[in-house]
Amino acid sequence: MRVALEDPRRQDVHALVDELDAYQAALYPPQSNHGIDIDALSQPEVLFAVARDEAGAAVGCGAVVLGAGFGELKRMFVRPGRRGLGVGKSLLAFLEAEAARRGCTHFMLETGIRQPEALGLYERGGYVRRGPFGAYAEDPLSVFMHKPANSAG
Repeated sequence: MRVALEDPRRQDVHALVDELDAYQAALYPPQSNHGIDIDALSQPEVLFAVARDEAGAAVGCGAVVLGAGFGELKRMFVRPGRRGLGVGKSLLAFLEAEAARRGCTHFMLETGIRQPEALGLYERGGYVRRGPFGAYAEDPLSVFMHKPANSAG
C-alpha cells in the first residue's frame, strides 16, 4: 500500500469521496453530515491524502484542513472491504506527519457515533473526546476529539 498527497479532483478519487458521501448519508441526517466537497478539499490549506493498493486502486482517503491553532481531520474513509488492514492507521499517521511538518501543533476532529471503526482508529491513535470546537454545535450524533501533534505517529 502507498499513501501520498493527491489531487481530490482525480476521477477515481472523486468516486471514493462520492462513496464516502453515500456511506455517511445512510448513517446520518443532512444536518449531522459535516463533510466538505471536492472544491474545498482542493484548497491550498488542505492536505488531501489517498491510500492505494498494490494495483494502484484508491482504497482510502483523508484530509487535514490547516487552520490557525489546529488542523482538522476531515473526509477519512476506507472502503469497507479494506477495513481492518491498517489502511486507516497509515492514512492517519501520514496526514499527522505531513501536517506537523507544516507547523500544525494540535489535531481536532468530528466523527459520528455510528462509525465504530473510526472511533476505534482515533482512540487507538491517541485522540481523546472533548466538546464541540470551531463552528460545530453540540450534536447527539457527533463525537469530537483532539490530540497534540507531539503525540502523533
